[in-house]
Amino acid sequence: MDAQMLHGLWAPESQEQHAQACEYLQKLRESNEGWKLCAATLSSGGIMLDEKVKFVCLQVIEHYVRYGYVNASSEEQTMVRQHLSHWMTALCTCSEPEKVYILNKTAQILALVFVVDYPSRWPSFITDLLSVLQMGPQAVNLYLRILLAIDAEVVDREVMHTQAETDRNAVIKDAMREQCVLDLTNSWYDVLVKYEKTNPELVCQCHDIIGAYISWIDISLIANDRFVYKLVDHLKQPLLREAAADCIHEIITKGMDPLTKTQLIESFVTVLDQAGVLKPVDDDDSDFLVKLARLINGIGAQLILSWQKLDKNEHEKRELVRLAVENKVTLLLTFLASEYDDISAAVFDFARDYIQLIKQTGIITSVEHGLLENMLFVLITKTKYDESYNFEQMGEEEAMFDEYRKKLKVVFDNLAALVPELVLKVSKEYIITTLNRWQASSYEDVEAAVSLLYSLGEALPASHGNHFSLPAAPSNISDQHSNISELKTSTMQEMMRLLVTSGVSRHTHPAVSLQFFECVARYEKFFACEPDYIPSILAAFLDVRGMRNKNPRVRSRTSYLFSRIVRCLKNHIVKYTEDILNQLTDLLELAPAENGQILLLRNDDQLYLYEAAAMLIVFGTSEVSRKEMLMRNLLSPVFTKVNYLAERLRLEQDRNMQVYYAKGICHATSVTARTSKAFSNQNSMSACGCVQLYLDALQLFINCLNVGIERELIGSGVRQLMHRLVVCLDGESLMPLLPPASQALLHTPSPVVLMEYLPLINQIITKFQKEINNFLHSIFVPLVSAICSVLSEAIEENDEEEKRLRKLLQRNYYLFLTTIISNNLFDVLLSLEASILQQVLMSIVQGAVEFPDPVAQKNCFIILRRLTEAWCINGSEPPGFIEFIYTQVVPACFLAPLKTTFDLNDAQTILAFHESVTCLQTIYKKRGEELTTYLQSDYLPKMDISQDLIQSYCQAIKEDAKFFRNYSKIFFQSARA
Repeated sequence: MDAQMLHGLWAPESQEQHAQACEYLQKLRESNEGWKLCAATLSSGGIMLDEKVKFVCLQVIEHYVRYGYVNASSEEQTMVRQHLSHWMTALCTCSEPEKVYILNKTAQILALVFVVDYPSRWPSFITDLLSVLQMGPQAVNLYLRILLAIDAEVVDREVMHTQAETDRNAVIKDAMREQCVLDLTNSWYDVLVKYEKTNPELVCQCHDIIGAYISWIDISLIANDRFVYKLVDHLKQPLLREAAADCIHEIITKGMDPLTKTQLIESFVTVLDQAGVLKPVDDDDSDFLVKLARLINGIGAQLILSWQKLDKNEHEKRELVRLAVENKVTLLLTFLASEYDDISAAVFDFARDYIQLIKQTGIITSVEHGLLENMLFVLITKTKYDESYNFEQMGEEEAMFDEYRKKLKVVFDNLAALVPELVLKVSKEYIITTLNRWQASSYEDVEAAVSLLYSLGEALPASHGNHFSLPAAPSNISDQHSNISELKTSTMQEMMRLLVTSGVSRHTHPAVSLQFFECVARYEKFFACEPDYIPSILAAFLDVRGMRNKNPRVRSRTSYLFSRIVRCLKNHIVKYTEDILNQLTDLLELAPAENGQILLLRNDDQLYLYEAAAMLIVFGTSEVSRKEMLMRNLLSPVFTKVNYLAERLRLEQDRNMQVYYAKGICHATSVTARTSKAFSNQNSMSACGCVQLYLDALQLFINCLNVGIERELIGSGVRQLMHRLVVCLDGESLMPLLPPASQALLHTPSPVVLMEYLPLINQIITKFQKEINNFLHSIFVPLVSAICSVLSEAIEENDEEEKRLRKLLQRNYYLFLTTIISNNLFDVLLSLEASILQQVLMSIVQGAVEFPDPVAQKNCFIILRRLTEAWCINGSEPPGFIEFIYTQVVPACFLAPLKTTFDLNDAQTILAFHESVTCLQTIYKKRGEELTTYLQSDYLPKMDISQDLIQSYCQAIKEDAKFFRNYSKIFFQSARA
């Protein structure tokens, strides 16, 4: 073998050398002599070979073993075994340990040989393997790695296996149980004893092996005094205890009879307790404590699973297991309360399962009530931020705590569902105590209290969908459930009053500020019931506590929450409209600020404020003229800024500044569009006297577009505004501006511009239908021509983004045609010149057959079907259309499903297929026997289909739609095969 040639794989002097090395490696893999050359190289060079060469040789041998060994001759099989035996001996006896990746690849190869040869062709495999253990620690290392590799091939449940492999693996495990499992377990015990002081890494590997194999071997081989006491002893040794904890976890999670499982766990717990392992008070090894917590979690979860598996009539047995679970809850709480979040999180499953167990029993004992109360205190304590949490620059640790907190809340929600009164009582005490002394408390405590109040809203079921009621509401409480609901309502209102009046909104820490406003927005119904508190809350949103806070996160979030509050409480807030608008003036100013100051809110944040301001105006009780004036006052500064930006853009030569000004105009367009969301059917743009204001705005932005600089950027804003105006205005108002707007938007018809314009025109067609007829006539040909021109332009082979855009544009083009047809605007097509109509029709057929996009293909067949329904009428069809049906549409219905890209197992493609079948059946309904005659005598015979099948197909087309669809699927599957 040319080892020098292989060096080109990892250190090539040139691309050519690398290509030659790759080609040489491929030849070694494909040649039947390649593996022999590599095996001989390993045998002759042995351990002294270059590590990379060794690895390549092993890769080639692995390829042969994986794909050729099973069918090899007995001579070749013997040769493979001999080479592997020599190589194993070399690895086991070398003076220096081999690299891990070499050992793992060797183990993988031997495992692949094992699953082929054992037990029939190499029954002594395990015995031969055990014989190498006497060669020393390196032999033990390789032995353990081989066993792990065998587990990966035979047992590992995360690996998908075919039925044949599953059957093979069952045979292998049965043979191992009968022949060698006892010898294997004895060897494991020997490794645990022999190397526990001298080679902890080997002992840890052995723990992994026991954990892997325990799932399918006899439990008594491991769950006995010698193993258990050795494993428990290892739990006390720093270098061994993590692996030992994982091993014990795997043992106790082995599937077995519920009572046997309970007895096994109880015996383990007794031994662990006697050894002092379960009382890690002074242990600061967090890595081990995570493993120990996982073990405790497994103990609890497995006991609860055993309880669930027992028959409900086996009361004594269930009570025995339940008592065993209860005795472990103190351990659960100890680990749940750990200062390390990863240790605490490791027992979440036990906590949730314990809560569900009590829920299933339907009875809560006094002991359980006390344990649940302790758990609640732990949850509240653990929800507090750690002092190391960095709110200014959040990184991975902060993200991990946020995730931990979410999981903690899941346990809290489960607990609240089980004992709502307890949760409400304890939470109320903590919240009220903390809020009454918030100035003297740490921010962690205050934030936790407000966060707890927020969480109660989701954790506790509300009465009639609400946590609050009007103070004077009459009470007709008659049952216990209603009493509980009333208690929740009164308690929640009491806590919300305290939140609002305590002054905690003035807390300077951003975490408290954010949680305060989240809570206010979460319980907006409280303010609907007690509107006297609304002015103080509005003040908090508008001053330095909220949108003028020094922390940008608080400013950003409160701007969104403010818009939510306004939307929910608009009927109560509208009387403060003009005062709010005055206070919002500086926050609504667009960049660049007139005074040169940095604006407090980002562009996205301002969108929420403009929407909120518009909503207050629109839903107010003012006269129409007053509403129009207020809306004009709101938007006039925006339009003034736009004129300023447009003039600067016109004069600017610097590319970066042009983009800056264009972005400013685009944001102003977005702001204007966002205010239109305030209008509704009851408070329409027309009813508020604002139609002309928005038409003027649209004209202003069209003028900006016609400046001719950064057209795509400004155009995106204009399209956004037009989408909104289509919703808010009638056709008569908007129609005069559609031609100039479209002309400006399509001035430079790039793929992006066209792709984004088509959804707009589709929306306009759907909304206005016949009203848009004249406009659609005028724009159809130029628009389609622009699309065809763009799609026909040359494109670089490796420009994937441009290919993606072209595909989306073509899909949108067919959707555009579908929208026209679906809205019965057939005369748009009928008015076309014959040659242009023919081009459009051919493009639809091309899309149905050649364009490998099932969504577009479905639309194409919908168009062809609708045209057939509308035009395929004797005597009144367009000239040449019947010929088009037979020469183009009918073949398309057959050619498309026969394409290799037409995947009949794909859901979207099936929809396209159904449309093609429906299209063909529609032609039959319109043309009758004329179609079947054509299929029988002309088209289908050319497809080399038997006469019987042709007759069968022509009969099926006459049946109902469902039958024909099912028949057609079988027909095309057969034809493609």
